[in-house]
Amino acid sequence: MQNTSININELSTAQLEKLLADKKKAEKQQRMAEKAAYEKDKDSTIEVLWDEANELALATARFKNKLHTIMDLQAEKLNQYGGIRGNSKGGFAIVHSSGAKNITRRRDTDRFWDERATKAVGLIRDFLSDTVKKRDAQLHDILMSFLERNVKGDLEYAKVMDLLKHEDKFNDVRWVNGLQLIKESYSQSFKAFGYEFKKRNQTGKWESLSLNFSSL
Repeated sequence: MQNTSININELSTAQLEKLLADKKKAEKQQRMAEKAAYEKDKDSTIEVLWDEANELALATARFKNKLHTIMDLQAEKLNQYGGIRGNSKGGFAIVHSSGAKNITRRRDTDRFWDERATKAVGLIRDFLSDTVKKRDAQLHDILMSFLERNVKGDLEYAKVMDLLKHEDKFNDVRWVNGLQLIKESYSQSFKAFGYEFKKRNQTGKWESLSLNFSSL
């Protein structure tokens, strides 16, 4: 087959315009074909992964319901056996007889301080700044650190408990009333039971089985 070539210098303006239009049309059709192929491949990928993720979510939900049921029964058995602390509110751990595996059920709660906490912090800060800072700057800084709020703007439970350990150190009315208000402003509500699965590694230390997708 003999190759033919076009000398654009011999073409009229109309022919050049038609040639350019044909080329643009061919390029557009090629782009549309490539886009269609990409869209088809993308949709196929989404469908496959989404279906697997959905099945995993359903399996996780089934396992969670099964876990709640079994661990509720286990709690009853353990309670009858006398293995749950009297002050337990639902949290406990069971360990395999080999000592190699355990399952822990946590009682997760939402902690909350109401508007009285703001008044309490103000009283305590005033007292610490007016009195304690002059006598013991280091102690002042330590106690003030217990009043620091987290990124959500809430007091932190562990720090407040550390602050309350110093309750008997001072008799100033601002200190006494402030700590009392903090106690009264605090409440917590049950959120859910959380579970931890652990096994011992070769060194004898506990390692957690990750059920958190993002941490794998």
